[in-house]
Amino acid sequence: MSKMSVDFKGVTRLILMPLVAMAVLTIAVGLLITKVLQTTTLIANDRGVNERLAGDRTEYWSSITDTLSGLSDTPVIIAGTAVLVVVFRLVFKRWNESIFLALAVFSQSAIFLLATVFAQRKRPAVQHLDPAPPTSSFPSGHTSAAVAFYAGIALVLILHTHRFKILNVVWVLVGLGIPVGIAYSRMYRGMHHLSDVSWGFLLGLVCIAVAANALLLKPVVSERKRSLLRT
Repeated sequence: MSKMSVDFKGVTRLILMPLVAMAVLTIAVGLLITKVLQTTTLIANDRGVNERLAGDRTEYWSSITDTLSGLSDTPVIIAGTAVLVVVFRLVFKRWNESIFLALAVFSQSAIFLLATVFAQRKRPAVQHLDPAPPTSSFPSGHTSAAVAFYAGIALVLILHTHRFKILNVVWVLVGLGIPVGIAYSRMYRGMHHLSDVSWGFLLGLVCIAVAANALLLKPVVSERKRSLLRT
């Protein structure tokens, strides 16, 4: 029986090194915001966004944003990822898509948690509509998790329905639209600054890109080439 070999150099080059770089960069930006830029016009404008949103709150939009924000709560993302790991394995009959989604979601969460330890950014100085630690504002974990999960699902679907352009447009609109709605909701509810959700969005996209490059894009492209050759 042949033993499965692990390409540790490949794993390090394609996954670990990019994610470590993103973690260091995220911590650096968080420290820059909290230690250097606190008294600048840039951060003052950042605060102003939350103040304007808080001043325009209505019962209707508070309810809508509560629902949207809940789509990226930790139990929802964990349960959804666990279910889709099984579903992707059964549907595609391989582990690539399952491991891709799990890696994207896990890696953004790890970087988010690490960054909050160092950055310790306070929540916006407006009424908070959700309970949360007071110094875990940067980056937005809800936003990064939403991007990794929903946009990650969209990418998987796009790769397997690439011949249907209308479907691909739908996947993109839904996969990015939900995270955008969640990012807005987190600001509306006074839980994050604009810079928090912006970096959270970038963090989620980077984690998707790293996981996809290692586990999806090359295998799927190779599979398409083999299919073309057979036909």
